[in-house]
Amino acid sequence: MAMKEEVMPHFELRYSRNLEAQVDIAALCDAIGEMMRSDSMFEVGGIRVRAMACDDYLVADAHPENSFLDMTLRIGLGRTEEAKRATGDRLFAGVAAHLAEMFDRPHFMLSFEIQEISPSLSWKKNSIHARLRNASVQE
Repeated sequence: MAMKEEVMPHFELRYSRNLEAQVDIAALCDAIGEMMRSDSMFEVGGIRVRAMACDDYLVADAHPENSFLDMTLRIGLGRTEEAKRATGDRLFAGVAAHLAEMFDRPHFMLSFEIQEISPSLSWKKNSIHARLRNASVQE
């Protein structure tokens, strides 16, 4: 099994700009970060949550109220299919619960995918891991 820091959890949200009128995106990012910090699969120093609004998009029948949130979790290799599935189920359910009222409207789409990153094609340099590890030793 890979070291946790190799399982770099980078959570990316792409969403239609019109979603900002209905969802507090910063609060959603905070909620996702909290869910990830509470998951033993991830080392805290590797967690990233990024949100990017799409100004130009078309959703389904192009109705102007249609909105979407497309989520991708990129992780390194080294976890079982069962572990990835359990984490994916938990994260998707958590986000869906956070956005529960959006599903009462007929214009919202939510999607999620986990992608694994090949370690031979991924370069990283991180000073945050050392700071967090030292902080936990000093406590």
